[in-house]
Amino acid sequence: MELAPASSSGVTVRQRSTAASSPLLQEDQQQQQQEKQQGADGGSQAPRSPLYQALTSTASLANLLPTGTVLAFQLLAPTFTNHGACDTTTALLTRGLLAVLALSCLLASFTDSLKGPDGRVYYGLATPRGLWLLDYPPGAPVPDTAKYRLAFIDAVHAALSVAVFGVVAARDKNVVGCFYGPSPAKETAEALDIVPLGVGVLCSLLFVAFPTRRHGIGYPVTNGAGGSSIST
Repeated sequence: MELAPASSSGVTVRQRSTAASSPLLQEDQQQQQQEKQQGADGGSQAPRSPLYQALTSTASLANLLPTGTVLAFQLLAPTFTNHGACDTTTALLTRGLLAVLALSCLLASFTDSLKGPDGRVYYGLATPRGLWLLDYPPGAPVPDTAKYRLAFIDAVHAALSVAVFGVVAARDKNVVGCFYGPSPAKETAEALDIVPLGVGVLCSLLFVAFPTRRHGIGYPVTNGAGGSSIST
């Protein structure tokens, strides 16, 4: 009989704590409702203009390049350039690194991917006849890849990818310091500020106007043209 008051007091304490925390729960619920409403409002906005999309993508030009190429550049550029203090050997090595990475951007633009009958993603190289699968199981029935054949727009995207990589490299302080020294001439500094920006805006506009449908090596695979499932 003496335990009853303790039990009732415990219930009272729990009720008070619940009542004290209820305003916080209400605030969280209100905040979640506001976020959902903002997301719904954002989804109902009119689509952005191509110029706005281009200027936005210019701020993150690296997103237009293969992920592996960008990662390799960010990791290797400081070492190859000796953090911007190049000598004859490191300057030569830096030129070789930039050439190899630019070539990888070029080749990646001609690759694509598809989902085979087993649900796995396979990569291949675009040819005039279709997609030449690189890692497809030998002996397995080869799907029809005619819609992945090489097109003129692929060459345009390849050239744009190389130009974008050049812009990314020209905006890197280690690369600039390697080739032009810690204090470039005034005319050189102005050119390094203006030319990459102009090339980046032009490439971004062209990427927005003529988007690629390929999802090759180093690019994300989505449910679309590239990466669509094919059955035999």
